Amino acid sequence: MNYVFWFLGLGIFGFCIGKFIKHKSLYPFMPFRYDFRKRRDTFKLVLELLNRTNAKVIVETGTSREGLKGAKSNGAATIVFGKWAQKNQAIVHSVDISKQSIKHAHDEIQKQGLENFVQLHLSDSISFLKNFESQVDFLYLDSYDYSDDLEEQKKSQLHHLGELKAIEHRLHNNSIVLIDDCDLPNGGKGKLVVEYLLQKNWKILVNAYQILLVNNNFSPYGHL
Repeated sequence: MNYVFWFLGLGIFGFCIGKFIKHKSLYPFMPFRYDFRKRRDTFKLVLELLNRTNAKVIVETGTSREGLKGAKSNGAATIVFGKWAQKNQAIVHSVDISKQSIKHAHDEIQKQGLENFVQLHLSDSISFLKNFESQVDFLYLDSYDYSDDLEEQKKSQLHHLGELKAIEHRLHNNSIVLIDDCDLPNGGKGKLVVEYLLQKNWKILVNAYQILLVNNNFSPYGHL
C-alpha cells in the first residue's frame, strides 16, 4: 500500500513539475501567476527594445477582450504594454471594431489603474490608422481573427496588410513591428505584412508564433 501512495505522489510531483516548466511568465514585470506561453519570449524582447528606444507611442490593433484572463490564450497585450507605458510615461492606443471587446478591455484597464496610459478607440482599424497623427514607435498587429476557412484567412492577411500600409508613413527607423498569430496554416495573420516589409528595407528578428520586425537601419538592437 505504501508503494501505491509513493507512486501516486511521484506522479503528482511529476505533473506539477511539468506544469511549472511549461509556465512562461513575465515576472517580475507581471505577476508570476500569468502564463504568456508562446508569446512570452517575443513580449520579453519587445519590452527590452522599448526600453532601448525610449518608446512613447504604442499602437495596437485588436484590443485584449479578455483582459489578463486571456494571458495564455491571446496574450493580454493591451495590459502588458499598458503596464510598460505606465512605468515609462508612454501611451498605448488600442483600436477595435467590437463594442464588447472595447468594454471588456476598458473594465480591465480600470481595474489595473491604466486609464491615463491606455486609450481605447472604437473604430475600423484601417480608418483609425489612416488618420493617426503621431509617429509610431511600436506597432502591434492583432485584429482580424484567423480561422480554418481559407477565405477568412486571406481576408485576415489582407486586412493586416491594409493596416500596415495605412500607418506606414508614421513608422521610423527605430520603429518596432510585432504581428501575432503567425505560426498558423498558410502563414497566419502576418504573411502578407512580412512579405511587404521584407521588400521595404525591414528584417525579421523573431520568426515564431509571433513575428518581430525592425528596419534595417534600426540601431539600438545592436547594443542589447
